[in-house]
Amino acid sequence: MQYVRGMSQPAKSSRTPATTDAPESAAGSRAAAQRLKMRRELAAAAMELFATKGYEATTVDEIAAQAGVARRTFFRHFRSKEEAIFPDHDDTLIRAEAVLNAAPAHEHPLDTVCRGIKEVMRMYAARPEISVARYKLTREVPTLREAEIASVARYERLFTRYLLGHFDERAHADDANDDPLLAEVAASAVVTAHNHVLRRWLRAGGQGDVEAQLDHAFAIVRKTFGTGIGAGRSTSAQPAAATASAHGEVLVTVARTDAPLDEVMRTIEQALKEH
Repeated sequence: MQYVRGMSQPAKSSRTPATTDAPESAAGSRAAAQRLKMRRELAAAAMELFATKGYEATTVDEIAAQAGVARRTFFRHFRSKEEAIFPDHDDTLIRAEAVLNAAPAHEHPLDTVCRGIKEVMRMYAARPEISVARYKLTREVPTLREAEIASVARYERLFTRYLLGHFDERAHADDANDDPLLAEVAASAVVTAHNHVLRRWLRAGGQGDVEAQLDHAFAIVRKTFGTGIGAGRSTSAQPAAATASAHGEVLVTVARTDAPLDEVMRTIEQALKEH
């Protein structure tokens, strides 16, 4: 199975000089930062009340009052009180998508997805004490657990669409109908590996080198799925190629400089067996 990088979109023309875009961009960044700040303040207020009064006994009015804002302000940021303890997922989803969109041409799509979901781990690791408290709360309240599952599903859909968009249909025309299944299974594997590490880290109180644990989990996913679903984005950029002379005296190997060592070694081994 092979992946290819999707065609890049043409650059959008600008009707105004570049100098006029900067203030607008800065204003947009400030607005986004203020929005996230308010969402986090509402989330902190909700978490405090949930811990002291209990989830069921806490009302939206009480959360708003605790945060020092009006009820209508709460509903500008969240549709319900269960959403209030997940203030960062919308912004994190945008950042994860940005990682996918900016992926270098030589990178394996599965590696790109692994980098994308690291934005989720960084979100949790940025405030470990709140993340641990939220984890404990979601274990106790089924409604919150369902909201968390819905958030995870959004990442899976994003990664599935991305992987499916990088299949090379010419490489497997006979089983093209399997593309959605393969993409969904691979995306699910990445998300599952991430969530396994995340839960273990949260149960440990947010302690430990979570980045190293995540890299180890992704290495397992890459080893399991990477070879089977393609080693690169195009048929013209294989990770390695090897040929041997008819007499078995010389072995010539050609590999990309960024090809993983294990793939190069497998190619050499296969060439030796065939000759």
